[in-house]
Amino acid sequence: MRGCRGAGGVPAIISVRSIIVKEKKVLKFSKKLLYAIEAVVDIAYNSGGEPVQIREVTNRQGVPQRYLEQVMQRLVKAGILKGIRGPRGGYLLARERAKISVGDIARVVMDVRPAGDSGLPDDLATGPIGRQVIRPLWSEFQGQILEMMDRVTIEELTTRAFRNGVPSEVYSRITYSI
Repeated sequence: MRGCRGAGGVPAIISVRSIIVKEKKVLKFSKKLLYAIEAVVDIAYNSGGEPVQIREVTNRQGVPQRYLEQVMQRLVKAGILKGIRGPRGGYLLARERAKISVGDIARVVMDVRPAGDSGLPDDLATGPIGRQVIRPLWSEFQGQILEMMDRVTIEELTTRAFRNGVPSEVYSRITYSI
């Protein structure tokens, strides 16, 4: 961020995306969030209109089942997934792929706080600069990250999976005959 100055020599706030790309660093998200996104994409990519059981997701993605069981229920309660009971039950998307964003999933899984709450522990950044500069800056970063997540849909991620040659239960069942 050195050399990035705005009016009056004050450091300019640049987008989180440019910080990540220019510095070649990656923000760390919780395993729970990454597993939740992976599970929702797996269900979208492999369901073909049929419920997907949690153990199928676990087997395909290597995601620990203990993480998924709790997360899946929260995603059902939030209206992202639909739970189907019974021996052939499992999970389906509750909405169209294009109407579910990574941000939707993040808000369910992460401890997303109201605007203005930085999420920093109370014992950090407690001085005047911390309270009046660092905490608000951190809140801005969080808002920008969520905005970026809102622009990425499950539809886009399933398209990426297909383009990258990720095997799909749906596509493996399709047979062509003439």
